[in-house]
Formats: sequence, structure tokens, C-alpha cells
Amino acid sequence: MTLQHSPAPAAPVSPAGEALDVFEAAHEHEQVVFANDPATGLRAVVAVHSTALGPALGGTRFYPYASTAAAVRDVLDLSRGMSYKAALAGLDLGGGKAVIIGDPAQVRASGGAEALFRAYGRFVQSLGGRYYTACDVGTFSPDMDDIARECDYVTGRTVAHGGAGDSSVLTAFGVFQGMRAAARHVWGEPTLGGRTVGVAGVGKVGHHLVRLLLEDDARVVVTDVSPTAVARVREEHPQVSVVDSTAALVAGDLDVYAPCALGGALTEEVVAGLRARIVCGAANNQLAHPGVEKVLLERGITYAPDYCVNSGGLIQVADELDPAGFRFERAEQRARGIFDTTAAVLESAAADGLSPALAADRLAERRMRDVGRLRGIWLG
Repeated sequence: MTLQHSPAPAAPVSPAGEALDVFEAAHEHEQVVFANDPATGLRAVVAVHSTALGPALGGTRFYPYASTAAAVRDVLDLSRGMSYKAALAGLDLGGGKAVIIGDPAQVRASGGAEALFRAYGRFVQSLGGRYYTACDVGTFSPDMDDIARECDYVTGRTVAHGGAGDSSVLTAFGVFQGMRAAARHVWGEPTLGGRTVGVAGVGKVGHHLVRLLLEDDARVVVTDVSPTAVARVREEHPQVSVVDSTAALVAGDLDVYAPCALGGALTEEVVAGLRARIVCGAANNQLAHPGVEKVLLERGITYAPDYCVNSGGLIQVADELDPAGFRFERAEQRARGIFDTTAAVLESAAADGLSPALAADRLAERRMRDVGRLRGIWLG
């Protein structure tokens, strides 16, 4: 196994052919680490954005990126988001993220998943606790159990092994709480009852969110690139409507748009055609580029910042680190607080004439600065 604790010797190259300057792209980050193990096919990158509030915690995404450059950009963006997510959630944790480059379905079909994850676990162990991993797109609690056979810094394990299990349950719960807060901000009542909510992506988190919305008497419309995911939702909830694309969903007569797939869902073009009054979903990094938050504000669309409302999963896996062990009830109670956090962000934004995205950033940065400073006080 080859562990590289610095940028790879050759600069990652994008499909367009331009080299990515890792030092320039990661100028906000404390550490970017590459791992390569040809025997198992492991190609991974871990980014530690900040440890100002504590060790970095963030999931491992297993995805067939088009290039190493695309993987590096994603892990940098995701790890930065985790710092802000942990800070705004009131956790004593920093932000990190990891990506494994490859097709998880092919690896599992070949029978090589255990070896790859155990190799990855040794790699994470070598970071000495600066980074704790967890589940993300393409990885699941049993994978965390494999990683934990080689590594002490793992969360999101199966219940059978003392972990919290599937964190998507509380991720969806937190998004629902944030959506309720946004509904109160816009319509005066903290409920989605009688509203039409469009959910783009009904995989790990989205299908749990659909159930919560239906229990609140919302009308739900869904779409997903996976026919299997759509079929599962329709089987469980026959009253749900289905459209064949995200474009069709966005163009529909929605009250709330919930992006719950991969990032970059909110472009200027999407926002220009969006009829919903609220955007609140589980996807990370929903704003495709800086400036989209201003377009949302100008159009009078209330945006509940992604890392504010989707922190329930982080809260759940962070609870595993409690010396007394994981307790779902304690984690759920803390995730319920996402309602108040979202309300505070929206109120602050309205009072200061800012976009909610900027208001959330300022609140998170203030905590990282003020609380992180205390770690410079020598205790003897």
C-alpha cells in the first residue's frame, strides 16, 4: 500500500485537459492526503478543512468520478461544507471528507469490497485521529464495519457493532425540521400540510423525507435517475406523484423544492424557472457557484442553507463519539434543534438584508473563530 501525505507528484488533470493546482485549490484547507493501493484498486483522497473546533468528521463518498481533478474539487468543497455544518450544529468537531474514485457496484460485484475498505481503513488510521470517517454516497454501515477492522476513527457503524446505523434517518428528519422552519418564515405556520413539495432524489435520504412530508399532509412529487428508487417510493406510498426528470419537477407548480441528490442543483437557469417559494433539501453544495444565492434572494425564494438543514446525519454519527455510547433519543433531540437553527438563520438574514447562505456562513465562521480561539489557551 502506498500512502502519500502530500499532493500527488503529477497534478490531477480534468477532462478538459487543464491541470489542477492542488495547493491553490486547497488554500483554505489544513491537509489534503492521497492514497493509492494498486492491489485492491484503492484510489482515495481525504481533505481536512479545519480542526479549529475538534477532529474533522465527514463521510467517505465512493463515486466513479470522470477524473482525479473532479474528485479533488468535490472533496475540497464537501470538506469545507462539513466545517460549516459542524460549527452551525454546535458540535465540537471540524470538517473533513473523503472520496474513493471508482464504481462501487463493480467493486462489490467483483468481491473486492472488503479488501478495498480495509486498505482504506489503514490509510485513515495513519492520520492519527485528525479525521473520522462515516457513510456517504456509495458507502454504507457494513462498509464502516470493514473499515473499523483496521481503523479506530470510524463512525456510522452497524447497530450490531455498537454504531448508530443508517444516518440517513436523522438527515431526513433534520431537513424536515428545517423545512418546517422555512414554512413558518414564509407562510406563518410550521407545517407543510396542504403544500406541494417536489423531491429530487429519493435514495438514502429522500425516501425518508417523503414519508415525513406525507405524515404532515403534504402533497409530494418525486423524481430520480434510478427507476428502482422511484419504484420503492411508489410501492411504499402510492399517493406520491412521479415526473420523469428534475427539469420537469422544477418547472412544476411547487411550493417547496427539495434537492436531495448530488450537489450543484441550483444554477441560475434552474432558479430563473423555479416556481417554488422555498428551497430546502438534503443535497450538499446545492449552489452551483457563487452568486446563485443572490438570484434566489432577488426572486423572493427562501433558501434554507443546505449544511444548516442536512446536519442531522452528522449529529447522529457524532453521538457515537460520546464516552457513554450512542443514544438515538439524544441524537434525535439534538437534530430537532435544526428547526431553531434554521429559524435563526432566516431571521438574521431578513434583519440584515442578506441571503440566508451568507447569514449562515457568518454564524458558522463566528463560532469557529470564537470557540476555536479557546484551543490556543494553554491549560497546563
